[in-house]
Amino acid sequence: MKHIPRKRFGQNFLTDEVVLHDIIRAIDPKADDTMVEIGPGLAAMTNLLLDAVAQLHVVELDRDLVERLKKKFPPERLVVHSADALQFDFSALPVPSGKKLRVVGNLPYNISSPLLFHLATIAPQVQDQHFMLQKEVVERMVAEPGGKAYGRLSVMLQWRYYMELMFVVPPQAFDPPPQVDSAIVRMIPLAHPLPCDVRKLEQVVQKAFSQRRKVIRNCLAGMFTEADLVDAGIDPQLRPEAIALEHYVSLANRL
Repeated sequence: MKHIPRKRFGQNFLTDEVVLHDIIRAIDPKADDTMVEIGPGLAAMTNLLLDAVAQLHVVELDRDLVERLKKKFPPERLVVHSADALQFDFSALPVPSGKKLRVVGNLPYNISSPLLFHLATIAPQVQDQHFMLQKEVVERMVAEPGGKAYGRLSVMLQWRYYMELMFVVPPQAFDPPPQVDSAIVRMIPLAHPLPCDVRKLEQVVQKAFSQRRKVIRNCLAGMFTEADLVDAGIDPQLRPEAIALEHYVSLANRL
């Protein structure tokens, strides 16, 4: 029976074989990897991953697709977790000693940012992440200071990961086609992020970018004095998008 894509789950199924093989090449799965795929959908990528890995975990919210996956694949090869990825405890997946988790997926665009923040909490246990996301989101993730794309997502994720936009995927690679271009991003957790309390960093960054048209002195008024900003090596007249990650970390360490 043909599965009708559900809008509420943000379902756009990748069908382009060339793109699928490009993604698999970027991931480079190995037989002994402990890998989890978020949102396997109709199993286009799942099939290719199972050609390489001995066992694959998948997290799927749509119960119809869960049943379909369980019927199609033996449980010892495909471990299906019927769950919402935003609530799922990825740290509970069984990973052999000395190994780390690999995370992949075509992420639903409507939950991509909260899901990335959810996964950031287990970054020390992760080897790498390869995701298909809206191109605009990936551009924000990898943006350098000084441009309009640079913001809270850039700072918070760059504090935790090395990231690169691998390649762009056009709408016609999907069924149904989304309204926007997509992109594949590679995320590798940094072994030694700049030392700071992530909650403090989040506090500073959120306040800074809540009024991004104002200068940083005004954005952070009440939290830091002008002298504090100068001490942290920041020109108080700059806008939030002109300030580098290390300076935000410096402010977080002053809180």
